[in-house]
Amino acid sequence: MAAFIPAPALAWRRPAGAHAGRAARPPCSVPRAPPSRLARRPSGGGGATATPPRPTVMAADGGATTTPTPVRVAILGASGYTGAELLRLLSSHPHTSIVALSGERSAGSPMGSVFPHLAFGPPGGFVQSLPDLTTTAEVVAVAQAGAVDVVFCCLPHATTQTIIAQLPLDKVRVVDLSADFRLRDVDTYAAWYGAPHAAVELQGQAVYGLTELARDAVRGARLVANPGCYPTSAQLPLVPLLSAGLISPADIIVDAKSGVTGAGRAAKVGTLFCEAADGMSAYGVAAHRHAPEIEQGLSDAAGAPVDVVFTPHLVPLARGILSTMYVKLAAGVTADDLRARLAAVYDEEPFVHVLPAGAAPPHTRHVRGSNHAVMAVVADRVAGRAILVCVIDNIVKGASGQAIQNMNVMCGFPEMDGLGATPVFP
Repeated sequence: MAAFIPAPALAWRRPAGAHAGRAARPPCSVPRAPPSRLARRPSGGGGATATPPRPTVMAADGGATTTPTPVRVAILGASGYTGAELLRLLSSHPHTSIVALSGERSAGSPMGSVFPHLAFGPPGGFVQSLPDLTTTAEVVAVAQAGAVDVVFCCLPHATTQTIIAQLPLDKVRVVDLSADFRLRDVDTYAAWYGAPHAAVELQGQAVYGLTELARDAVRGARLVANPGCYPTSAQLPLVPLLSAGLISPADIIVDAKSGVTGAGRAAKVGTLFCEAADGMSAYGVAAHRHAPEIEQGLSDAAGAPVDVVFTPHLVPLARGILSTMYVKLAAGVTADDLRARLAAVYDEEPFVHVLPAGAAPPHTRHVRGSNHAVMAVVADRVAGRAILVCVIDNIVKGASGQAIQNMNVMCGFPEMDGLGATPVFP
């Protein structure tokens, strides 16, 4: 946990050597099949792509060890916000090479034509070497042929299950950014998502990847269910407090606000500029699908069923989540005890930060574009209660950034690889 510094966007930088990541392990996969033709055509036109540089992995003592072949990455659903954010972040990752991208409606198009901010870069660089978008079926075939090591799945809920079931999980590691493998109970999944689960046999293999709280399980996983954005912002502060018995599992309220990117890139009336700007609104009241995901994590922490009151709101900003949580303190516990517990749990974490007593509450712009989560604890004016505030970037720590963090753990890379960017401010 970094010490508080008044300049908000710079407060979360760690000194050199401070938990930059655990010692590197061998990459996800060493054998290499012939490269897919999908990786040979750069977005800018014809010609062969430049060979990605071979990264140097650093040993725990700081000495260079090996120069493994970069891990080959495919992204299913790369034409959405989370897919584009994966590419933005992976552009600075030293151990990955993008070999395949899917986008059904944009198949055959260069990535830069779908997201213009991914159209620029030096010849032979990351952006110019991106493969053109293709179909999901073709990317699956490439994975089945042994030409992919890691698959990020950014497909819509309820479609991911059948796709992942086709992937050779004995050879490929998968991080799924949809909700399809987050809920352990398939009946709960069916009740909230409106259809039976289509890959029940894989459900038991999936590891819920809230990285800071599930690192050991993620390390050995072949399939990681990346947490939702709201559940990430709620569970990071609440789980350690419930597991320590410092707060009551009853009457927990999670009041959350999200930027419009949380609704995805598809055109919807409610996210048009004139509909979303200059105001805010609650949605999914008492019926949002992230509620059972939050309750699953909190129940595990408490050792007994936990029900929460969860209400999300749409606010007129592109990215960011601010979750305010209202809790009852256990007998004899103070807000200072909550803060001390969170500080102890996250003290060595590079991405999660607990503000000291008296600091101004965190703002979404303090984490914009970064994988950081910043939280504060305040004693309520009502005796026996406390208020928690947590901010994240919904498409970084709430989606693509946490997915890369999970990949880093799965592959034995330092966790900050690809995720070391300072938040964008103002």
